[in-house]
Amino acid sequence: MSETKLRKMNEQNDRLKEQLEIQRIPVSDASKSLIDYCKSNHDTLVPSVWGSNKTQDPFAEQSGCTCCV
Repeated sequence: MSETKLRKMNEQNDRLKEQLEIQRIPVSDASKSLIDYCKSNHDTLVPSVWGSNKTQDPFAEQSGCTCCV
């Protein structure tokens, strides 16, 4: 039984060593990169943000009364 435990511990240790080798970047750099990407690329799912026709955008604010009775 102790050989099995030792083998599992060695496998876990190997997996942890592999994870240590993964390149990481600080969260501040990742968030800045994401903000820059969002500012430079148009979102086709929300066209009203980019000045397109707001009548085609279901998420744009509707003008006029849209009351349902």
